[in-house]
Amino acid sequence: MYKITALGEALIDFTPSGVSEAGMKLFEQNPGGAPANVLAVFATFGEKAAFIGKVGNDMHGQFLKETMENAGIDTQGLIVADDVFTTLAFVSLNDKGEREFSFARKPGADTCLKKEEVELSIIENTDIFHVGSVSLTYNPSKEATFFALEKAKEFGKIISYDPNYRALLWDSKEKAIEGMRSVLDYVDVMKLSDEETLLLTGVEEPRAAAKVLLEKGISIVAVTLGADGAYICTKEGGAFVPGFASTVVDTTGAGDSFWGGFLYQLSKSGKRPEEISIEEAKAFARFGNAVASLCVEKRGGIPAIPMMEQVIKRLNG
Repeated sequence: MYKITALGEALIDFTPSGVSEAGMKLFEQNPGGAPANVLAVFATFGEKAAFIGKVGNDMHGQFLKETMENAGIDTQGLIVADDVFTTLAFVSLNDKGEREFSFARKPGADTCLKKEEVELSIIENTDIFHVGSVSLTYNPSKEATFFALEKAKEFGKIISYDPNYRALLWDSKEKAIEGMRSVLDYVDVMKLSDEETLLLTGVEEPRAAAKVLLEKGISIVAVTLGADGAYICTKEGGAFVPGFASTVVDTTGAGDSFWGGFLYQLSKSGKRPEEISIEEAKAFARFGNAVASLCVEKRGGIPAIPMMEQVIKRLNG
């Protein structure tokens, strides 16, 4: 039995790594994709996690498969395809360590997952099923995502959602808004950033946005606020949960690691999301903040996930 399964994109983040002797930019190959980053938290903390998605049968796809397996993530749901290339993202970091993207994805393997390729036995044997919106940008992965969500709901699984808005991957802002909102009826627990509140709800302020999402039937909403931590909301009410001081090197995977930490604590509670009190949710968010504060102190997503001992030290610091 898996504690969590995620369906979505697996890609390469080429991150800046200085310049060559000729003055040309150098890029470092890093494993990327928000869903796998979430899974890596569970796997690092010793829990069973599985990935469903597609990569190309190329050097990058093999690297992603090996990286997941080395991190302890089950890859039997990962399709390695001969007819498409692994998706590539070229990341540039501004002076605040924040990311800007350029994608090679026309098409990329992640968009080519078909619903008949989704391994339903994995979803049937998991506690939490997690998706993002990147798999909703194009078919057939959009159809595969909805198919998997329907089955997860039918199986009675806890459904987690992080929209993870990437403007360059959508044909238009209007299509992004429609697409990202299209899965909300399936969702039990949701994380979004303060930059996504307006897109997902029509209101920008975190408390007001969380209220809109709760009214749609979502049990727990977390709005990440960067270095300021997160706003967390349940039917009992909401609270701001401050972040931890960090020396920021790279924000890649920060939100994913927060949400991985939060979902890990939800899983450990043994409760359904609707049973979680605001005090419990605040504690989950504080744990997630600690994980994220350590993640941003290293480069990359999966390689930057901290060990439990480091998280406990920061929580007690």
